[in-house]
Amino acid sequence: MKRNHTMMQFFEWHVEADGKHWKRLAEMAPELKAAYIDSVWVPPVTKAITAEDTGYGVYDLYDLGEFDQKGSIRTKYGTKQELVEAIAECLKNGVAVYVDLVMNHKAGADETEVFEVIEVDPNDRNKEISEPFEIEGWTKFTFPGRGDQYSTFKWDYTHFNGTDYDAREERTGVFRIAGEDKQWNQNVDNEFGNYDYLMFANIDYHDEEVRNEMLEWGKWLVDTLQCSGYRLDAIKHINHEFIKEFAAEMTRKRGEDFYIVGEFWNSNLEACREFLNTVDYQIDLFDVSLHYKLYGAALAGRDFDMTTIFDDTLVQTHPLNAVTFVDNHDSQPHEALESWVGDWFKQIAYALILLRRDGYPVVFYGDYYGIGGPSPVEGKKAAIDPLLYTRYHKAYGQQDDYFDHPNTIGWVRHGVEEIPGSGCAVVISNGDEGEKRMFVGEARAGESWEDFTRNREESITIDGEGWAVFPVNGGSVSVWALPDADTEAEDAGAAEAEDTDTAGNEAE
Repeated sequence: MKRNHTMMQFFEWHVEADGKHWKRLAEMAPELKAAYIDSVWVPPVTKAITAEDTGYGVYDLYDLGEFDQKGSIRTKYGTKQELVEAIAECLKNGVAVYVDLVMNHKAGADETEVFEVIEVDPNDRNKEISEPFEIEGWTKFTFPGRGDQYSTFKWDYTHFNGTDYDAREERTGVFRIAGEDKQWNQNVDNEFGNYDYLMFANIDYHDEEVRNEMLEWGKWLVDTLQCSGYRLDAIKHINHEFIKEFAAEMTRKRGEDFYIVGEFWNSNLEACREFLNTVDYQIDLFDVSLHYKLYGAALAGRDFDMTTIFDDTLVQTHPLNAVTFVDNHDSQPHEALESWVGDWFKQIAYALILLRRDGYPVVFYGDYYGIGGPSPVEGKKAAIDPLLYTRYHKAYGQQDDYFDHPNTIGWVRHGVEEIPGSGCAVVISNGDEGEKRMFVGEARAGESWEDFTRNREESITIDGEGWAVFPVNGGSVSVWALPDADTEAEDAGAAEAEDTDTAGNEAE
């Protein structure tokens, strides 16, 4: 029996820039596995513009913390050797590692170049607001600290189609690089007319040399790290045809089990569907729509109709391609896409992604361990751990929904024979204290169930026909299930029998 799998995003924006994060990951691998986390998405591993950069201001794709460049040998997270050792330790403990790839832009060029550009309207990148003129742009990457090791490819302005800074005039703008065949890529998101350009020096995937170099780098990286998959950053800004080609090449290189998930930050389901069609469903997508539903529900409180929580979400329409999450490094307070799900709703939100049949759920490091920086947030490990436990041990089998009240909803997972004691009843309220009468099966008659969240202290006895009334506190969640007689023995048996595939859940 394939067990439910759970991913952790193993960083938040303000992880300490002490160069010890890869060591932390190695040390915590057994702890993560014991908490039923069996895959981690790690931050960008490549050298960025400074040793404090979170990794998205990417400089040298081939420097994993090995060369003295941009003021340090290590990255924010550590050295290449520490990274390789951390991944090996994770795999030894049964934790897959997905590496974050930043392929849309490059930053921190080594030299400037003079070339022609056309300035465009930032709010409509298809609208030209100047004639061609010369700028001095930071677009030449020679990598003096690395030289030609691993790759002899050197980047110059011909490999980009846009930039945002003219060093000659010391001014910013959105400058499309002029030249033969130099246009924005068309297979991108259509926000701002064309959203190919995001920031820094924008990589031009019209260029065959660029495409080949990026494909070779992707294959080199997976060989070097022996990771289990990739998380692709900002793919709505990258030629979708290239993403399709990249996914196919990585799968050809590493096999069908190599896992790829993309950040396509668009809550419009039709746009997501079009993207998945374009890439032949070779990758999964984060369910941005569900994130915003959770955010909206937390803001609205009892005025939010909980029966609609999954309406117009990717997990509802494309359950086998949806990676569900509550928050991440971009949505956390003070960051680019701030949309932080309120604390009172956090455990409810995690129940909604962890205890249902569909989707591949992600636990955010910042939610679990806490957030640093100017506005620290305490971790919610104690609230999330019971949900991780019940996901792994209880949340299996047929799912019956009781979405019949705007403030109090519930569902039942009926369990499977292969996992003795599995099955659970979940009740959520965003208003007053409530209850839900639900059917858990005639075979459960007489069983005494407990709330694994410990939000309720009483026990509930299943009646002779397999029904029970399951209570929940106001603004809370309760997860009712049969207590385990011997958890340690069950864990040991499960570890021996568990499928090694770590992507997704039983629905996949």
